[in-house]
Amino acid sequence: MATVRGMVRQCQREILEPDLGPERAREILVMLTSLYGNTLDEIRDADAAYNAVLLQHLDSSEKANRAKIRAESTPEFQRRQEARDTKELVIEMTRSLKYYLRSQEEEMRLAR
Repeated sequence: MATVRGMVRQCQREILEPDLGPERAREILVMLTSLYGNTLDEIRDADAAYNAVLLQHLDSSEKANRAKIRAESTPEFQRRQEARDTKELVIEMTRSLKYYLRSQEEEMRLAR
């Protein structure tokens, strides 16, 4: 089963291809739009897991800043950051594809 991050990376590789056509760009745009919801779900789950770890560290530490540093060195924090980074990547690729498609439409309109 493919992960959301894996599917986003696959879209990223396809966008980098020099022969990306408008039809495939639209298909990727639809896929990225649907994956955006999945990234939001992952962020929500990762935030909950990280907050539980942070709370454990806050309960066991005298100082909040040290507890935060300890919590940020856990796999839960890494998962949280990866989810947020994936969301940003999806947003930027979506913007890029929309611009690409608009420019392709403009070229087609001017060529007539």
